[in-house]
Amino acid sequence: MSYISKKLFSSFLPIVLCLAILLTGCVHYEVGINFEDQHHGSIVQYIKLGQQLTTLSQAETQEWLSSIEHRATQLKGKAERISPQEIAVTIPFSNGQELTDKFNQFFNPNPPPKNTAKKTDNLDLVQLKSHMTIHQNNLIFLERNHLNLEVDLRALGVLSNQGNIIVSPGSLIDLEFILNAPWGARSFDQDGILQPLPQVENQSLLWQLQPGQMNKIEVVFWTPSFLGLGTLAIFVIIIIGFYLKYKRLPLVVSQS
Repeated sequence: MSYISKKLFSSFLPIVLCLAILLTGCVHYEVGINFEDQHHGSIVQYIKLGQQLTTLSQAETQEWLSSIEHRATQLKGKAERISPQEIAVTIPFSNGQELTDKFNQFFNPNPPPKNTAKKTDNLDLVQLKSHMTIHQNNLIFLERNHLNLEVDLRALGVLSNQGNIIVSPGSLIDLEFILNAPWGARSFDQDGILQPLPQVENQSLLWQLQPGQMNKIEVVFWTPSFLGLGTLAIFVIIIIGFYLKYKRLPLVVSQS
């Protein structure tokens, strides 16, 4: 390293360190999928902005939170301002197709016409380019769900010409994805698939997304089919009632 390079490095190092200290933990972003059963669930989000970020760019951060509220309302959800720096979003869905439609539309909104475009619709402090798909197989009493999620966070990192991450904002942005299923879930253990953190609860899986990288999640879980279980319950009640009345099972000829 030349003398000039050493001088420049020693000059900028304190600035970089100060920024890193001041901006540590700027954004905490949680995205969760709650499956209650086959036909009920919700997309939940919790966002908390660090005091340092809101102080440095208060107008921009408030516009971004307002855009999140607007997108949630468009998808028949609701957003609650817990504090000027915190917001909680809940978007309900009634089936797997509606889940993927609302999830992809929220994180990849269609741009409005130029003559009606608003600044808040184009503002996105945290660029979460994501795409979700889900394949469901109904097995009468149960439904198998195979969920795939890709979250492209490469725009949040600075790459070299060789593709290596030089600067990663991992210390600035904390991104988590959580899946809650009634009977738990199982992640695929394959190369290129992001693995969840050790389970805290049997019914939940948590992934720590990596800024500056393409994050791929693949998971399978089961949900009860209440239509099938209800049909089975009715059938059992009929059999029990028939037996109590005739002291025999249907299609069984009495010996008398």
